[in-house]
Amino acid sequence: MADRRAVLIPGRGYDTRYPLFAYLGEALRRTGFDVHEISWQVPDRFAPDADGPDAAVEWVEGQVRPTLDAPTDLLVGKSLGSMAAALAADRGLPAVWLTPLVHGPEVVEALGRAEAPFLLVGGGADPSWDGVVARRLTPHVLEIPDADHRLMVPGPLARSAEMLGRVCTAVEEFVQRS
Repeated sequence: MADRRAVLIPGRGYDTRYPLFAYLGEALRRTGFDVHEISWQVPDRFAPDADGPDAAVEWVEGQVRPTLDAPTDLLVGKSLGSMAAALAADRGLPAVWLTPLVHGPEVVEALGRAEAPFLLVGGGADPSWDGVVARRLTPHVLEIPDADHRLMVPGPLARSAEMLGRVCTAVEEFVQRS
């Protein structure tokens, strides 16, 4: 029986059924978590660049907040899901942010005020990633050189699968220390 609860928060085009979440969910279950997966349908007219980042944060928080009525021990969010960083900070929740939007001040500000530990995972070829900012915010960083926003790397697919394994190991180690 799991004694902790993790909430998985999808990205805009990367839901919790995709490989990264499938393997991370299994890694979390093996380390004693019950896993709750958020499923959402991003509105067709969703345009954070046009509507402003506050609208995106409000929409994401509106999707995540109801799941936090149940006791929660960890948030795991991908990309757009990292706009829930303020919820994690406000509630003192440890978190794992996969390809977080650290190019945006609203995510960086929320991460900067977090008191609970968090792990940032990003790729060197991802325009939304900034490794310098990530390492300034937390000592818990996994940066995968050449990885894109999906954490895929060029070359044979087996190399991307290796990176998936590295991400799972980093998350397992993080939650065992946290």
